Amino acid sequence: MSATDDLIEIQQLLARYAVAMTRGDVDRVLGVFTPDGSYSAFGDTYPLDEFPALIDAAPKGLFLVGTPEVELAGDTATGTQPLCFVEHSEHRMRIGYYDDTYARTPEGWRLRTRAMTFIRRSGAHDSGRPHAFDRTRS
Repeated sequence: MSATDDLIEIQQLLARYAVAMTRGDVDRVLGVFTPDGSYSAFGDTYPLDEFPALIDAAPKGLFLVGTPEVELAGDTATGTQPLCFVEHSEHRMRIGYYDDTYARTPEGWRLRTRAMTFIRRSGAHDSGRPHAFDRTRS
């Protein structure tokens, strides 16, 4: 497989994530991760078994993502992808970017880790407020 093929596969993987998040398809979202995958935001890291509750608690809307910057390194890669999320009921926006790690698996490229960074109106970049998700609700 060429580097171009790898990049296209990773871009399609990230497109599946964005479309699945927009549609609320939790199973498809989980399918883009490695079994040991994790998501980081709100000052914490969530393993995949906690991700459905995190998605359920999150606002619903449109996930608009840009083309990722990806650095390939054999069967692993790292990347950053810009995000603009538009909440569905009031069209409020959240902007930021994901910092990712990827792994080539027998099923193809998968996200191993995804960490969200929000860009605030002040210009600050942070991972969110720790109280934005309550793990005790699930």
